[in-house]
Amino acid sequence: MMDLLLPYLNTTMIAVFTSVIFLTYCLTRKIKASRGQQPPEASGGWPILGHLRLLTGPGLPHETLGALADKHGPIFRIRIGIHPAVVISSWEIAKECFTTYDTAISSRPKLASGKHLGYNYANFGFAPYGPYWREMRKITMLELLSNRRLEMFNNIRESEVTTSLKGLYSHWVERRDGLDQDHVPVEMTQWFGDLTLNVILRMVAGKRYNFRTTSTSDEKEKARRVQKTMREMFNLSGFFVPADALPFLRWLDVGGYEKAMKKTAQEMDSLCTEWLEEHREKRNSGEAVNGELDFMDVLLSVLDDLKIADFDADTINKATTTVREFPVLPLPFIHFNRSM
Repeated sequence: MMDLLLPYLNTTMIAVFTSVIFLTYCLTRKIKASRGQQPPEASGGWPILGHLRLLTGPGLPHETLGALADKHGPIFRIRIGIHPAVVISSWEIAKECFTTYDTAISSRPKLASGKHLGYNYANFGFAPYGPYWREMRKITMLELLSNRRLEMFNNIRESEVTTSLKGLYSHWVERRDGLDQDHVPVEMTQWFGDLTLNVILRMVAGKRYNFRTTSTSDEKEKARRVQKTMREMFNLSGFFVPADALPFLRWLDVGGYEKAMKKTAQEMDSLCTEWLEEHREKRNSGEAVNGELDFMDVLLSVLDDLKIADFDADTINKATTTVREFPVLPLPFIHFNRSM
């Protein structure tokens, strides 16, 4: 019986073996062809760590990347830990990326900052490209950042500038009387920071805080709490978390950044929840209809029990509120940290 089957088995084995060789050859050619279309990889990368050591050296990151561009051309690849990345230093290629290939590069990686500070990516500034990002961007552009809506906030900017100038004058009068001279030094960086923060908060949450020494201790405590939380949130969002490049280090929390992010996120959520409850009470009492509408009021009307991508309306409201605060935070809140 085996003698009769042996020729057929041999034929089958030969056919299978030939098919495997053919498929291997085709896959190898395809992989080589795809590699041939990729930009060159910068030299100096290490296994697992990739090119992290180059970016954490004594030079600034953009200077290091510029030196690599001089060596490897206007487009090249690096590895940030286990993640591949493409570096472009040509405006022509950059223009093509943002026009022809904009969809391919419009997403963003899921980083620790987006998870902890961005309400688990409900903050669409941290969210990857997809249906949720598109829906929230549409709502924001139509309901929050339209020309009509921004024009409605002109009076807020004018009011805050007037109030701040009056406060600055009062400060000058007090210091002048104490120093018995007309020229009084003023910390303008802090003054501009306080002004900008109040403009932002009035537009976003209808809140303003008095940071001057004339305010009561309770008012100053609330004001500094808001200022400190927003400063820490902005700083932490720009930190490099080692686990973002090397996920297997997540459990170690190297540098303690994720612990700090969780703490700051809780504080920010407490503030946003407090503001949201105040807005809901105003809305129920009818004050929001007759008074000045801010971003939170608008979002309450637009979202209103809406659920998008498993996020409830309150989470979306608070997350979108922090989106509006991030891009225009004043320079005094920005702390550049090069440690990685």
